[in-house]
Amino acid sequence: MTQNVPDFGALLRSAERSAVHLEMRDSYADDPVFADWRAGLPVDRPNAYELPEEYQAWAELVKETVARGVIMRRARIVSEPVTDYIRWEHAITERHNIALGEHVRWLPRRLASDLSLPGNDLWLIDDRLVLFHWFTGDGDWAGHEFTEDPATVKQVTAAFEAVWDRATPHARYPV
Repeated sequence: MTQNVPDFGALLRSAERSAVHLEMRDSYADDPVFADWRAGLPVDRPNAYELPEEYQAWAELVKETVARGVIMRRARIVSEPVTDYIRWEHAITERHNIALGEHVRWLPRRLASDLSLPGNDLWLIDDRLVLFHWFTGDGDWAGHEFTEDPATVKQVTAAFEAVWDRATPHARYPV
């Protein structure tokens, strides 16, 4: 089901002005860092999270993208009270997203009730193309879909901007 989907690195490198990410799940598949955090290991201890190669590649891609002048924004719609997964994401966002140059905001799900939202998480590049991400009910990766359909892009752009306008900047969002 993942037809005609460009390599994500190439997709992000094609961005000229903006790359935005909308996340709408309260948890995703477990990973070892989350498991460690849930077991009580502090996030901020020195060398606590020597990150896997895939994260290092991601970090370099984000830094490269931001250095080209592309604005990267990430909005997360979350249920409250937040899940442990969201609490963990919040705890690592400063180091893993903001420090790389992303802007991150959080929107409580109860404040999104009157918004027309897409059914899946997504990336929107330069208000011209969308990469939807599919997940199973348990948060495991299930595939993705790419589109440049103008009507879909317009809907996604409006949805993201509505979320962004209502959302709270990371530093001010309490968990």
